[in-house]
Amino acid sequence: MGPVHYIESGAGTPLVLLHAFPLDARMWNPVRGLLDDQLRVITPDQRGLGESALDGSSARSLAEPGENRRTAEHPSLDLAAADILALLDRLELPQVVLGGCSMGGYVAMAVLRSAPQRVAGLLLVDTKAVADNDEQRANRLKVADRAAREGTGGWLADSTLPNLLGSTTHERRPEVVASVRDLVYAQPADGVAWAQRAMAGRPDSVETLRSYTGPALVVVGEEDTLTPPENARELAGALSGSELVTLPGAGHLPSIESPDAFAEAVRPWLSRLG
Repeated sequence: MGPVHYIESGAGTPLVLLHAFPLDARMWNPVRGLLDDQLRVITPDQRGLGESALDGSSARSLAEPGENRRTAEHPSLDLAAADILALLDRLELPQVVLGGCSMGGYVAMAVLRSAPQRVAGLLLVDTKAVADNDEQRANRLKVADRAAREGTGGWLADSTLPNLLGSTTHERRPEVVASVRDLVYAQPADGVAWAQRAMAGRPDSVETLRSYTGPALVVVGEEDTLTPPENARELAGALSGSELVTLPGAGHLPSIESPDAFAEAVRPWLSRLG
């Protein structure tokens, strides 16, 4: 895999934020300006999504529905983690504070499994450590097959939006719903398929978290139905010395739904990291 596309701003302690599925790094834009006065905020597009391609180029070309870009590797979050580690090498960053939301959390855990010495602090947002069960895995593979066969059109946004956002956002923030719909719609079908297959095959990461002794913060939207607060409590319980923050009025994507509250939760913790 060649260089991944990323955006960075600010200066100071490097904070790498990994995005959720089926979105790209733009999901962090609402909180960027709330964090980059004290941090160097780095937001990569993960393999096959946003402007990071599957074929190793740094800028993707749009594929027609059903047309796959070439990639030799079997889909795996270990490859996605290797992309992030390669980016850290490229930026000459021996250690970073690493954060991830949903799928980004899975990739962060894969980085932690592969190279724990690179993680100076861990921020897990609306994610979980356990592997998929058989039903969840089968559903992911169905979505992957449909995306590869038909493209994503409008059906992917229609099927994911109800659970990506909390009830408060659906009821009171139509502009947020519209912006997330646009982000989902923008993702290439082959990247969507690759990501779903990679997530379907991910291992359980509970022991990985238990072995991590660095500082950790777990953030969850109170209205998240995909990885609800009980999942966040399990994550926090597996991490020694972790902190847990629940954000009211937010669902699975608090950086978009409640950016001010998200930043207010994260900034004090980051400040304590020195």
